[in-house]
Amino acid sequence: MLKLFHSADSRSSRFVWLLEELDVSYELIYTDIRRRSGRGASDPANLHPDKRVPALVHDGELVTESAAIALYLTDTFPTAGLGPVIGSPGRAAYLTWLAFYAGEIEMAYAMYERNWIDLDPFKTISRDYARVNQRVVSALSIGPYLMGQHFGAVDILASGPYRWLRDFGPRSQQLDVWLERLAARPAAIRAAALDVQKD
Repeated sequence: MLKLFHSADSRSSRFVWLLEELDVSYELIYTDIRRRSGRGASDPANLHPDKRVPALVHDGELVTESAAIALYLTDTFPTAGLGPVIGSPGRAAYLTWLAFYAGEIEMAYAMYERNWIDLDPFKTISRDYARVNQRVVSALSIGPYLMGQHFGAVDILASGPYRWLRDFGPRSQQLDVWLERLAARPAAIRAAALDVQKD
């Protein structure tokens, strides 16, 4: 049985969406988390070692970290076609996008959200921010999704920062159309209905 430790309007929201796309049975375990705003508190029942979300439990195995959860789920349920399997075309690009999301997109978003770009006298953060956005926009100029014609888990992950704060990233028709296309997916709509705070 799959169990997702989830807090509304957080990074775990994308995994409600991914699980809906996979069309598998799962249990949502709503949990409180400490928010950067100071709201919330750590939930001792949350199995994540840092009491954060997402945390996924499958048959007694705990998986944390967004890229790892995405890879685990798409490898475990390959027939959904949301991530190329080992040995298939596109696998290298898939792994690259997962790592790029975790190591580059998330960092660029964090720097932007905290307003640190303008505080860097060497403009390293600004260059990294521009490079990240150029990679995403370039991919979307080739196909409707990050990996071309095929929607997958990397679209769910990488779209997160652009959906959370649309000021993140350049003014771009490709980005806007991509985000609209993703939001219109039936699984995304179902996930949004489940992404509510439970008392």
